[in-house]
Amino acid sequence: MNKISMRCEYSLGIKMFIAVLTFLTWIIFICTLPLSLCFCLKVIQEYEKAAICKFGRLKKGLKGPGMILVLPFIESFQRIDMRQKLVNIPRQDVITKDSVSISVDAMAYVKVSDPYTSILNVKDPIRATERLAQCTITKVFGTKELQELLSTKESLAKEVLTALNIGTDPWGIKVERVEIQDVSLPNELQRAMAAEAEASRDAKAKLIKAEGEIKAATYLQKASATLSESPYTLQLKYLQTLSSMAKSNESTIIFPIPLDIEICKQD
Repeated sequence: MNKISMRCEYSLGIKMFIAVLTFLTWIIFICTLPLSLCFCLKVIQEYEKAAICKFGRLKKGLKGPGMILVLPFIESFQRIDMRQKLVNIPRQDVITKDSVSISVDAMAYVKVSDPYTSILNVKDPIRATERLAQCTITKVFGTKELQELLSTKESLAKEVLTALNIGTDPWGIKVERVEIQDVSLPNELQRAMAAEAEASRDAKAKLIKAEGEIKAATYLQKASATLSESPYTLQLKYLQTLSSMAKSNESTIIFPIPLDIEICKQD
């Protein structure tokens, strides 16, 4: 019981001391008007919030925007920028699941979602988010193969975003968006991939050319069969060929005579 009573008396004494200091501060503030207003009035911008600490304890409720009164000696305040900020994540060297060394450049857009929590739980929320983003990128990219990294950047960015929001939520920070700017490969691997891509393009071009030749041969065979069925159709084809060749002034035309035409000799 003695300990409990001593604690109560100690707590009561602290409260009385705080009340006396607060009263004296108000007396000094009133007596030095209007000079004291120059030191006690603070302007909070439209995009800011102000958290006030009194005797080292954070007061509930944020102030601003506008003008706020901060009593000297017993109160202090901290500005909190509520705007979205760009965080440039330093280049990360990552080893993929298939043991390929790559470098990843990324950036994130973050903002303070809970100012009260961000003050109490982390000293520098933006810097902490940057460090967490580095670790998250290394972790996420390290579980993927190279081909998947190069073809699914958007899904990887969403995966990193989800993991970051889980980590930053206790800090009162929300990551709005993550962008994967570049995935750099070693020079040797770039040359190998370029050679592979060129070989693939050549093989595809040869395949397309071969398919075209097959189709052309098929249609020529059909056309030959159609022309052979009627001699008059063959004659018309000869005339059409002659007409197209006559358009060139530098052509020497040799007109073939069909074998079924008989040449008459004079006695």
